[in-house]
Amino acid sequence: MKPNKILRNILILLILLSSIGCDQVSKNIVRHNIEFNQKIVVIDNFMTITKIENAGAFLSLGQHLPRIIYKLIFVLIPFLALSFGLYYLLRHNSLPKSISLGICLVISGGLGNLIDRILYGSVTDFLYFNFGIFHTGIVNIADIAITTGFIILFIKILLSQNKLVQRTV
Repeated sequence: MKPNKILRNILILLILLSSIGCDQVSKNIVRHNIEFNQKIVVIDNFMTITKIENAGAFLSLGQHLPRIIYKLIFVLIPFLALSFGLYYLLRHNSLPKSISLGICLVISGGLGNLIDRILYGSVTDFLYFNFGIFHTGIVNIADIAITTGFIILFIKILLSQNKLVQRTV
């Protein structure tokens, strides 16, 4: 294996482990130190900490499914998809850095929430942001990593499409 590929894969693993670590440490602190639905204002009119457990996925979708179906849809399928994503990321060292970072953040966030589903049967969410014209649901660090990763990928794809259009004109 080439030194550049080794260094790249080490950086990918460091980003993954750092992101998952931040997510799991923050959730552990919240689980052990904050009561359910307790509200702690961190930045006035912008960020609040409120502990909830989400037994489903986005907006609690699927939380009432039978456990075997839940485990298939929210544990096994995501595990397989994230495993494939990690394999793809580590094997394709010619990907642009921004694409690699975006995929890495999506995988790390997915793994952070998957760990919760496996260990606790639900995902701990605790951050609420109010941006004035819109606000978030209650999320966690893994959700922020996933969202950031998708934004990076979306922007990169838009920029690539724009360059393609400019070349054909």
